[in-house]
Amino acid sequence: MSAGTDVDALIARMSWTEKLAQLQISYRPRLEDAAELVRAGIGAVFWPRSAEATNELQRVAVEETPHGIPLLIGLDVVHGQRTIFPIPLAQAASFDPAVAETDGRVSAAEAASGGVTWTFAPMIDVSRDPRWGRVAEGFGEDTLLNAVFGAAKVRGYQGSHLADPGSILACAKHYVAYGAAEGGRDYNTVDMSDYRLRNVYLEPFRAAVEAGAGTVMASFNTVAGRPVHAHRQLLTDVLKEEWGFAGAVVGDASGVVNLLAHGIAEDLHDALVQSLSAGLDVEMGGHVVAPDGTSSLTPDDLTVERVDDAVRRVLRLKAALGLFDDPYVDPAAELTAPTAATRAAALEAAERCPVLLKNDGTLPLPERPLRVLLTGPYADSTDHLGAWVQSFGEPAGSLADALRVERPDLELTVLPGASFDGADPGRQAEVTRAAAGSDVVLVAVGEPSHLTGEATSRADLRLPGDQEALVHAVADTGVPFAVVLANGRPLVTSAWIHRAPAVLEAWHLGTEAGPAIARILTGAVNPAGRLPMSFPRSAGQVPVHYDHENTGRPATTGGRMQPLVHDIGLEGPGNVEEWFTSKYRDLPLGPQFAFGHGLSYTTFGYGAPVLSRTEVSADELRGGATVEVSIQVTNTGQRAGDEVVQLYVRDPVASLAQPVRRLRGFRRLRLEPGESATVTLALGWRDLGFWTGRGNEFVVEPGRFELHVGPRLDATQQCDLVVT
Repeated sequence: MSAGTDVDALIARMSWTEKLAQLQISYRPRLEDAAELVRAGIGAVFWPRSAEATNELQRVAVEETPHGIPLLIGLDVVHGQRTIFPIPLAQAASFDPAVAETDGRVSAAEAASGGVTWTFAPMIDVSRDPRWGRVAEGFGEDTLLNAVFGAAKVRGYQGSHLADPGSILACAKHYVAYGAAEGGRDYNTVDMSDYRLRNVYLEPFRAAVEAGAGTVMASFNTVAGRPVHAHRQLLTDVLKEEWGFAGAVVGDASGVVNLLAHGIAEDLHDALVQSLSAGLDVEMGGHVVAPDGTSSLTPDDLTVERVDDAVRRVLRLKAALGLFDDPYVDPAAELTAPTAATRAAALEAAERCPVLLKNDGTLPLPERPLRVLLTGPYADSTDHLGAWVQSFGEPAGSLADALRVERPDLELTVLPGASFDGADPGRQAEVTRAAAGSDVVLVAVGEPSHLTGEATSRADLRLPGDQEALVHAVADTGVPFAVVLANGRPLVTSAWIHRAPAVLEAWHLGTEAGPAIARILTGAVNPAGRLPMSFPRSAGQVPVHYDHENTGRPATTGGRMQPLVHDIGLEGPGNVEEWFTSKYRDLPLGPQFAFGHGLSYTTFGYGAPVLSRTEVSADELRGGATVEVSIQVTNTGQRAGDEVVQLYVRDPVASLAQPVRRLRGFRRLRLEPGESATVTLALGWRDLGFWTGRGNEFVVEPGRFELHVGPRLDATQQCDLVVT
């Protein structure tokens, strides 16, 4: 049977239980157990960890089942299979979608060589609460960044054609609003307006569908009281009918079983009926058909049309992958370790992700012999791979070893000084003594990989263990120092950030983390990353994201509040105009570091933004017209470097409250010292409008729009566009 097979004819030959068996993916640890399920007709299994084992399962499916239907082989290939790339949150910090696409291409090739055909990535949940551990797995707090990077990752995994060698199915997850879980607690409740759901959380998934994602994964959470695994409006009405999604919707691990705990299903049978009826096509966990080939589901529970639709979606994916032509892979060609080329790709990606948060000139290290003290848990740790890495991922080296290779002229002393848990003042005293004989101290701190990812919600976002005390101990010595952060989420740094002359947010960078960080610290690479998530001043400030609504009483200076305050008979100390406004009394306004923040070892100058036109009609925009915003950027420093130009839009007067700003375009470019270039970004219908929350109504309203262009939110220039 070829990729052009008649799927409907195949379905017509299948029995009821044979169809149902195609609608589940099971994970069994032993090959023998998996083979038993395959003989029962199951349609998908998790990867059995080698090309030989995969071929054996495919042989059983093709030769020992009535219709010879090959298997989908799934695995979580999130940011690398053998060669581990930076975590997705770090990739988003690159503001370069090519980083995500390259990761997808390399990861897919390595996974496919072992027989994997399906990954459960990318995660494109808009994530505004760093207490949620899974922020490491996604692309941050901004809707556009998630949409652009998610689409890039889909293209990377799936390539130009699914049947090409090295292509695997992508799976956009978690559909939808999983990143908005209350309290930042994994698996928790979500409740929001259709307005916010449409404008913030659904958009990245719409972009992934437009990019051709073969599958979408339902999320664990409820939305307005209904678990997504049984949410017909979201799974069918929006995803399949409104957007025209032709792929398959897969459940998350035991997501259907969880309907019992949610309290909407009486038993597993009821949960299966509700989920499959709502639009779920593949259940993850193996509960649709038992190992003996029987099922509790009957045509009285599910319509034949619904089951046939789900089976059709699964079989078409198998055909598109070319599995009916040849489901096997060459064991001799399996990639079981990184190559020089994949390591080079991972290193280049890792060099593009770190963010220079602050710097007084301590970094980069001067190009002369130096006595350097490297301290902190990450001084000699190899825990740089981050969350969602399989046991066979290539380990990373240490920063200490990488510095020795990059700068053999350094007189390097390495002391841990602190740990991720517990406290030992003696270690800090040792560091203090060693610092006295050093020219500079590098403090490598952060959070270990096991504190990030799924089921790792944290209420306390400070550095764990006695790492903060180490930073203070080093600061007390008066020796110049720089802090390197290796972590998988925004951290609260307010207790020590003011004492650190330089801070580099390095993230969990994967297999090539050590060399990438060393090359940035020594100046071989000029950092240019930007924050994809805001860093809060306190966990109590969360969520704090840049694209918030203005509110009726914004915390800004102005006299318009005074009459209202007097009219209602309220008084407050100090400036009454500012007292009754939206803020915390015990924190300064805004985050510690805002979305889009990042510095460089060089400087850049900006010209005035220029519009291709200053007025456009809504009808023209609806018809495909765009307005171009151009700005000249010049490297005014002494080093070559990358700059990230960011374009934000604000609609100051609209029928519904709008965010204070929305990112609607960005471009990363490299400039030599003294070099100039003009960056042009286009705005269209989708950039200037919003979903009203009334079904699928999207509008662009007439009026004046503020366009803000620059390197950061706090350093933009404004020009105005009028929509008629």
